[in-house]
Amino acid sequence: MEKNWASPAEGADYACCPGLARWHPPTLQITAMRSNRSCLPLVVALFVGALSLTSTGCLTCHPWGCKAAQDAPCELNKASLPSYIIEPPDILLIDALRIAPLPPYKIEALDGLLIQATQVLPDEPISGVFTVAPEGTINLGPSYGSVAVAGLSTEAAREAIEKHLKTILKDPKVQVALAQSRAMQQLRGEHLVRPDGTVGLGVYGSVHVTGLTLEEAKAAIEAHLSQFLLRPEVSVDVFAYNSKFYYIVLDGAGYGQQVYRMSITGNDTVLDAISSINGLPAVSSTRKIWVARPSAEPGHKDRVMRVNWPDVVKCGEPSTNYQLFPGDRVYVKADSLITFDNLLAKVISPIERVLGVSLLGQQTILSFDRSLQRARNGGGGGGF
Repeated sequence: MEKNWASPAEGADYACCPGLARWHPPTLQITAMRSNRSCLPLVVALFVGALSLTSTGCLTCHPWGCKAAQDAPCELNKASLPSYIIEPPDILLIDALRIAPLPPYKIEALDGLLIQATQVLPDEPISGVFTVAPEGTINLGPSYGSVAVAGLSTEAAREAIEKHLKTILKDPKVQVALAQSRAMQQLRGEHLVRPDGTVGLGVYGSVHVTGLTLEEAKAAIEAHLSQFLLRPEVSVDVFAYNSKFYYIVLDGAGYGQQVYRMSITGNDTVLDAISSINGLPAVSSTRKIWVARPSAEPGHKDRVMRVNWPDVVKCGEPSTNYQLFPGDRVYVKADSLITFDNLLAKVISPIERVLGVSLLGQQTILSFDRSLQRARNGGGGGGF
């Protein structure tokens, strides 16, 4: 067998780094196979079949036949992501800026009432915010006791408090105002977008926000609350981005695939994605990496963009270090020779096991025959 040092495969040199040494792997040329000529068709068939299985690419656009996407945002030419679309299971942060109940308002438990009274005991003034207890009463102090106000308007509550204090004091004057509604306590905070696409607003029901931007969700929530509140105003922001991801798919060289789901930040590139999984696995090919971007428009083919990994990491070439968008798939194909070796192992391993068992059985039978033959000849104890 003679060795022939052939020219390297297409794309093996580094055009961006002319100073780098170019190493061309040797290819072996078979010149004679006379003693095993009958095995040549089987070897060729296995080799061609393995290459056909290991070199299959994307059906819509094979990345090695596509030019680099010049219009795609990359490392030094990034683009802003479109307006964020709310989806489950995002978590929204809702703050109540103006929450005023529609008149006439009836006092409920956990409301806060601002009460000021005159002509009271000097050492026990009545001034400040008093919270309505769950049973619907407010406690004015040790000397004054409690008054039931649940279900009353603020004016009716003022009259009830004055009537109660007149049994203790002489001609008291009372002012009552709503300081804080329990509605504000229910609206403020983090709200999970449910699987049905709604967020809960406590006693005010729920609002569908899936598929809306933040501005649209704010308008939808305020429109819903206007059924119960007077000119409500809220602020809406995203507390946790849980619905937008990109994916890293690693070919296992014939032994399955590994898929990593990564949260999108709006600033991720291919190099960032690979660094998040601690680099390329040992079986990966540095020449067969691409980004598959699904198309949102019906009838349009998904876009496949080749990544020139050696240029990105060795030469700092940013043109194929693409910016990643929600839904992108970064596919890293395994080395073809490693895949072919694993395929051969899958094919040959069962045959080796069968032949090994057959050989073991044959040796066992021969050992029995020798032992029986020695016993008949009187040769003394044999064995296996």
